[in-house]
Amino acid sequence: MFGKRGIVYVLTGDGKGKTTAALGLALRVIGHGGIVYMAQFMKGREYGEIIAARSFLPSLVIEQFGRDEFVRYGDPDPRDLKLAREGWEAARRAIEGGRYDMVILDEINVAIYFNLLSLEEAVNLLRAKPLELDVVLTGRYAPPELIALADTVSEVREIKHHFRAGIKESAGMEF
Repeated sequence: MFGKRGIVYVLTGDGKGKTTAALGLALRVIGHGGIVYMAQFMKGREYGEIIAARSFLPSLVIEQFGRDEFVRYGDPDPRDLKLAREGWEAARRAIEGGRYDMVILDEINVAIYFNLLSLEEAVNLLRAKPLELDVVLTGRYAPPELIALADTVSEVREIKHHFRAGIKESAGMEF
């Protein structure tokens, strides 16, 4: 779309705001007439970004591949493995299909860390992505292999979090 080389971004760290930062990148692409696809791994609740995209942003396609439950590290439910695989296949099609200007793989780092997805497959897909496509990978625990492949890596570090002060989640300030 823009006649440029696509960038691979990694947004990682223990702080809040990685998905929000990825959505900011998406808004920039949409503002220039682009189309963005976001696969949300390990998320199954209707967060604000889902509602906003459906209502106001037809150029932002978001699909969720998770349940609204925590995944057990080292002992994932077979449903979590199945959903992650479905998400991976949808993300692969989005990356290879040529329709999108940006593909966001939200929480993919966590899905890889929890062994729901293969690091090797992720590395291979990023190496083979269309040259002009931007790809954003979010989530804690970004593996060194993905960090090495990325053009831009940002770490979001928690300094304070409202949850630790006993302030509950509310619409717009979701965990």
